[in-house]
Amino acid sequence: MIAPNKRRDLIFDLDGTLTDSAEGILRCARYALQKLSLPLPPEETLRKFIGPPLLGAFTDLCGLDQETALQCVYWYRERYREIGWFENRVYDGIPEALRQLKSKGKRLFVATSKPEPFAIRILEKFGLAPDFDLIAGSLLDNSRSQKAEVLTFLMEAASISPDDAVMIGDRFYDVNGAKEVGLPCVGVLYGFGDANELSEAGACQLVSTPQELARYFE
Repeated sequence: MIAPNKRRDLIFDLDGTLTDSAEGILRCARYALQKLSLPLPPEETLRKFIGPPLLGAFTDLCGLDQETALQCVYWYRERYREIGWFENRVYDGIPEALRQLKSKGKRLFVATSKPEPFAIRILEKFGLAPDFDLIAGSLLDNSRSQKAEVLTFLMEAASISPDDAVMIGDRFYDVNGAKEVGLPCVGVLYGFGDANELSEAGACQLVSTPQELARYFE
């Protein structure tokens, strides 16, 4: 079996791995809840919106029923479509790390629970889209929202072998999704997870910076 750091196909999460999207996500979550006159959860709870599928975040983190959660998703996306996606920044060192990895013959992909059109728009805005062979995300009807579903779609569409690929992400959702499709996962510590979360989920390696990530795959 090929060691994780020797594998050719690298599949990146988006939020918390390539970009710091906290500002836009948290503001859109607050906007949606306020639109329905619902109480705002503590900041610590709101930050857990970063990573999981959006519909599940409203039901699980805010205790909403399915119908109310769907209304929240509607209002969240109303603001996100116009403003929220722009409230974002690329982590320092990511562009250089991606180009360094490509120069070593790696194929790069994105698998995110964020709706695919938004993911593509964000990566195009920051000039990162050309670095990736394929960008895959959830669908706007809330289907294909689980990380394993996105990975399965991506691997089939790009003919990626699980024996030659690795997931890279910042939350246990990434590690668990990778496990479901037979991939190891490298955890990044500059995102929204922490060492305990990623280690307990089973990340095969932890890295602290984009530069360390690039060195790991050399």
